[in-house]
Amino acid sequence: MRARIALLAGEGLRDSVIARRLGVSRQTVGTWRHRWADQGLEGLRGQARPGRPATVDDAEVITRTLLGAGSRAASRAIARELGLSHATVAGIRRRWAAGPPAEPPLPGPDVWVLGLHADAEHTVLLTGTRPDPGGAPPESSVGADVLTELDRACDALTVVRDQQPASGDGGALAAFLAKAHRRHPHVALHALTLWTAPGADAPPGPAEVTFHRIPAATHWRSYLRALVALDSTRHPESSRRVYLDLAGAIGRYAQESPGEPLQWLRESIASHAPSGEEPEAALRRETAGGANHIDLGSFNECVVIEAVRLAGTITRGEIAHRTGLTQQSVSRISRSLLARGILVEDAQLRATSGKPRTPVRLRGDAAHAVGIHIDPEVFTAVVIDLDGAPVAVRSQPVRPTADPEVLVKQVVQLGGEVLADARGSVREDGFLGIGVAVPGPVDIASGTVLDPPLMSVWTDLPLLYLLKDHFQCPLIMEKDAAAAAAGERWIGRDRRSRDFVYLYLGTGVGSGLYLNGDLYRGISANAGEFGQLCAVALGRTEPDGRPEILPECNPPVGLSQLAARHGCGAGSERPGSAAAYRAITEAAEAGDPAAGAAVRDLARAIGQGTVGLVDLLDIDLVVLGGPFFTDAAAPLYLAQIEEMVNAFPTARRLRHVDVEASVLGPEAAAVGAASTIFHAAFTPRLGGSALRRPAPESGRFS
Repeated sequence: MRARIALLAGEGLRDSVIARRLGVSRQTVGTWRHRWADQGLEGLRGQARPGRPATVDDAEVITRTLLGAGSRAASRAIARELGLSHATVAGIRRRWAAGPPAEPPLPGPDVWVLGLHADAEHTVLLTGTRPDPGGAPPESSVGADVLTELDRACDALTVVRDQQPASGDGGALAAFLAKAHRRHPHVALHALTLWTAPGADAPPGPAEVTFHRIPAATHWRSYLRALVALDSTRHPESSRRVYLDLAGAIGRYAQESPGEPLQWLRESIASHAPSGEEPEAALRRETAGGANHIDLGSFNECVVIEAVRLAGTITRGEIAHRTGLTQQSVSRISRSLLARGILVEDAQLRATSGKPRTPVRLRGDAAHAVGIHIDPEVFTAVVIDLDGAPVAVRSQPVRPTADPEVLVKQVVQLGGEVLADARGSVREDGFLGIGVAVPGPVDIASGTVLDPPLMSVWTDLPLLYLLKDHFQCPLIMEKDAAAAAAGERWIGRDRRSRDFVYLYLGTGVGSGLYLNGDLYRGISANAGEFGQLCAVALGRTEPDGRPEILPECNPPVGLSQLAARHGCGAGSERPGSAAAYRAITEAAEAGDPAAGAAVRDLARAIGQGTVGLVDLLDIDLVVLGGPFFTDAAAPLYLAQIEEMVNAFPTARRLRHVDVEASVLGPEAAAVGAASTIFHAAFTPRLGGSALRRPAPESGRFS
């Protein structure tokens, strides 16, 4: 292109004529004409992307757009980087706004990436589509690093695929598509043929799947990148984890080269199908329109509410003193909160001089939230008010081996029933949402339960988005231990106004971390995994070096084993059951030496992990709670762990660590799950809260 510009300029043609003849801009012609005149041949060398490319890969433009800020300035930067005009980039964005280009056309831009099949004959990307919900945010949540990882995997895939012999029957692809249809029955499936070997027959498939070809000018890998970025932009559940899993599957396939085709299918996605069950319909009626009625206008309002909440009852002058706000600001904010029913005034206090002071407090019935705790043995649902007082409580036993669909329906029904129980107490404009506490590990970004202990049927279940089909209100999912820590902070008020660790004794032992005035979740929202820390502290590992899964970190199972070792039984109760745990702890409380020794052994194992937390975090408060922190066992746990965390840590001379019982009851995780709604709505944060103040809907990237 540069040489042709220089040669035509040497013939004396004007810039406009050269631009028309070569299909480039006059600015491009002028640039290279002057460089040829000034520098000769050297002026045409070493410059990136001269002129307009002969072919434009639309998918590359879209990927860069979605990864960027989506502004006009960013669009011009992309145009300069790719050697395109701004109008060309804008045109590509307009075309893709109607849906990724394909032949025949896809029905719209709301595309889910559901699977990938690759063999020596075909590389097929499976997608699902639904009616476009609109309002897509302008940036992809996946990130350039994930797409780079996907690129590396695709490089290796190309090498291995080209080395495989062609089978010729297409049976593997047909079976793959049939399996995809069974896994995703509620979406329209579209198979995009990214690559086909020369001479290969058209790919086969069931009637439920529509086949499409991608544009000839688009490379299959850039098209894959664009659809990944587009999917993650429109669907929060299409998170980094999903696409790192895809890249990992491609990489493992390329490395192992098994001779079988590559077949990757993502987990089921939410159905969004309407349901006619009565409890669900009742819950929709109760929650419809109930979200975000309490809209806090400023960070300072949250600061005032936090000061009132911690103090219980407080005067306006004391609020100003504690928060550093001016008296005028506190008075103005208090008037607003009183008018909206969030605060209420108490009886006046007589003063030795001046006007009587009138303290304020939170109005308990100003807001309510539902908390649901998912446990392998029992589901618990509570409705609590703004003071943390339970208004309604329900629980149901579960079969952890039941089908996930059955368990999700049970959760929905339980939520509907507990809210129906509280119907007379919950203000129509004060219902804020539902918090769900689940055993870890979890993928909070996609609302997915990953590998819950003792509930293998829930592996990779997109629980939050399945529940969103039924609950028309804000939902928050949290690990059970983190939820319990949030509840402890909210209900414990000034007793829990400093940093602490919450040790949650449930079916497993977890820890919730409250640090620097907020829950600490970690980069993947899985901070606080306690079992491995205990195993490392006790020096117990598997033969391959992996920290052992300790029975002591499953209290009912661990205590039954320790009791048997000490010669203490649980009577007629099944070993490892909750009933056996209660029998042994009650025997320890009654003075049985063998039962007491078993409980102390269990507490020592948990204490070893707690010592590691105290040393690592430099904290001075440990809170114990959860369903297996029973009244009978509590004194032994508290005494044993407090002794260890004050005798063993490195900095023991500089601090005394308090070990206290939780202010929450056996429903700690459920109450904590509801408290996460209040925490998100009312806790002051400089970054704001998505629940409290949703961002306005953004337009499409066109």
